[in-house]
Amino acid sequence: MNTSPQINYETNPASYKHWTLACDGPIATLTMNVNEDGGLKEGYKLKLNSYDLGVDIELNDAVQRIRFEHPEVRTVVLTSSRDRIFCSGANIFMLGKSTHAWKVNFCKFTNETRNGLEDSSRYSGLKFIAAVNGACAGGGYELAAACDEIILVDDRSSAVSLPEVPLLGVLPGTGGLTRLTDKRKVRHDHADIFCTTSEGVRGQKAKDWKLVDEVAKPQQFQQVVHERALALAAKSDRPVDGKGVKLTPLNRKQTDTSIDYEFVSIAIDRSARNAVLTVKAPSVSQPTDIAGIEAAGVQWWPLQMARELDDAILHMRTNELEIGTWILKAHGNPQAVLDVDATLLAHQSHWLVRETIGFMRRTFARLDVSSRSLFALIEEGSCFVGSLLEIALAADRSYMLALPDAPERAPRIAVSELNFGILPMVTAQSRIARRFYEDETEIAAVHNTVGQLLDAGQALALGMITADPDELDWADETRMALEERASMSPDALTGLEANLRFNGKETMETRIFGRLTAWQNWIFVRPNAVGELGALKVYGSGNKAQFDMNRV
Repeated sequence: MNTSPQINYETNPASYKHWTLACDGPIATLTMNVNEDGGLKEGYKLKLNSYDLGVDIELNDAVQRIRFEHPEVRTVVLTSSRDRIFCSGANIFMLGKSTHAWKVNFCKFTNETRNGLEDSSRYSGLKFIAAVNGACAGGGYELAAACDEIILVDDRSSAVSLPEVPLLGVLPGTGGLTRLTDKRKVRHDHADIFCTTSEGVRGQKAKDWKLVDEVAKPQQFQQVVHERALALAAKSDRPVDGKGVKLTPLNRKQTDTSIDYEFVSIAIDRSARNAVLTVKAPSVSQPTDIAGIEAAGVQWWPLQMARELDDAILHMRTNELEIGTWILKAHGNPQAVLDVDATLLAHQSHWLVRETIGFMRRTFARLDVSSRSLFALIEEGSCFVGSLLEIALAADRSYMLALPDAPERAPRIAVSELNFGILPMVTAQSRIARRFYEDETEIAAVHNTVGQLLDAGQALALGMITADPDELDWADETRMALEERASMSPDALTGLEANLRFNGKETMETRIFGRLTAWQNWIFVRPNAVGELGALKVYGSGNKAQFDMNRV
């Protein structure tokens, strides 16, 4: 078992150490004022508005609360209360002291949080402005770049910069390189200079190079930010009078080998190095109209299930590093899930339903980018249908029990309209489109079965599952598959799974999670970065990094 203190991803505004959330009509302001002594671990101070995982856990929570608790908010302004400092990025001393696994998981969560800003901008009408009122370096600029607009104060000293290469011997690890090119369209040569110049770029030059969208003198800065926030808000369809849903604490019960919520449970087998992650269908009737959905609020099944599953995934990724295989299961009444899907589809334009779909979309996407082997087991009592089928479709393999002689006991799967683009991966594809490489004939064959409960033979014929062992072979075949997986190199499996899961088309997000992250992971173990005299290790010590000048 991991004996280090466990990381809890649940928090609330009353417990924030680093952020202040203020809402004023259509505009919310998230103000960063990092508590130097409020690090998640000991051994470093969070100076100059630098951040660690704890700072980002609060940011993720704050944005989630804006989505659900403040539907009237249409624009979020991210800024700093520090004089002449916006954010200096990830804390270097934290990174220097961290294990490789910690650095990688930290970067993954910060990537997901920043991608989440863009997800809300794309789907939910929630826009973000970075009001850069001081020095903005490294991960601070990467946070700004995840916003829809960057407004930089033109005070002759404040600059934006990505100094990781010249100062630390690593890369901007939270999408910085990719957003420069794919999102901001910064010219290649300008980007090259920007990423190899530690002092950064200021004022009009930053705007001319497309590093920021606007610059403003200190006297006009707040006015310009406010005007742009109102202009973005005017384009949003989030309701001015919507009734928010308070995100109450999750009811989680945990032991050394289990975690239980109402609709999600985890059973850990440490000797086998795997965990069974089970999602449960609703057990009582769910509302079908907006009044009922609003009355159910945070206890509405799809919202509560997504919150619990999200927390479970984050917990397992961070706190259970040796549990390499997640066995995915779903239990309950299939029709209950299909009925909820029909409600989601019917009311998808309503803000609360839209935000709930967004939560589900982002949570399922966490599965896709988790460096764990995912095996779905579709057994008696299973309900991998509709939205819950996305969990099985995210798996590397799926095994479905065939019971031709006992059809009344046979598990079934089914697709709903939600499986065809409403819950896309970060590739912007549905998982079915990814599965069939966007072959229209194969996708149409599956779509023709919408709402039908398919047995193992039918599912296999459509290509929706990997194998359909019968009752005699089920235990041995699934056991051998899991044992074989557990015997393989975790490093090789991580590389294998990431490459196979994201086939075909690329997006900015897949380049961040794939190409950029893969290079950063490699650089994180190289002596030029983390060796005894590596740049990340000697930073701040007064010593100069010693590089092995061989190109690899």
